[in-house]
Amino acid sequence: MILPDGYSDVPAGKIAAVVMHLEMTGRPAPSPAPSGPWTLRHVERPDLAWYRDLYRRVGEEWLWFSRIRASDEKLAARLHHPLVETHALVADDRDEGLLELDFREPHACEIGMFGVTAKLVGTGAGRFLMHRALELSWSRPIKRLWLHTCSFDHPAALPFYQRAGFRPFRRQIEVADAPRLAGTAPRNVAMSMPVIE
Repeated sequence: MILPDGYSDVPAGKIAAVVMHLEMTGRPAPSPAPSGPWTLRHVERPDLAWYRDLYRRVGEEWLWFSRIRASDEKLAARLHHPLVETHALVADDRDEGLLELDFREPHACEIGMFGVTAKLVGTGAGRFLMHRALELSWSRPIKRLWLHTCSFDHPAALPFYQRAGFRPFRRQIEVADAPRLAGTAPRNVAMSMPVIE
């Protein structure tokens, strides 16, 4: 379906975001790793409660909801798939960033989740995490690396991905039940996007 030009109403109880898909189709030139007090930990068969806690701490302010709403069975099927890798960025002995690499599509990798907690935004931790994401994904025989972001994300997210070498290739509108009304996000987050009941 193509949306008509002009304004389209979003029903009460719903949210709408512009989703931007970005890709790179060649391995970027090697660059030095950003320095900082961070490490990356590969998490084999992530515990769902651990994953949802970190996912929430990274994305709650941006209304991330897909992994919170997913059933345990659906989330476990994704995270425990042998071609999906979960990594945690560790700072001060605490998991403070999330990287999910999905190699299920032949010759491709999707960065399914990427982000750091609010206390690490602006510290260089995101650049460190992206550096490691590029190393890990392009160490496999892939021809394409892609991800998506949306208009609810941190304002610096899209330019950050473009500086990393990703180029936009698709734009969509996502309409979903409002997470703060559905109980998958607290009422006091993402105040820049008012709740309309």
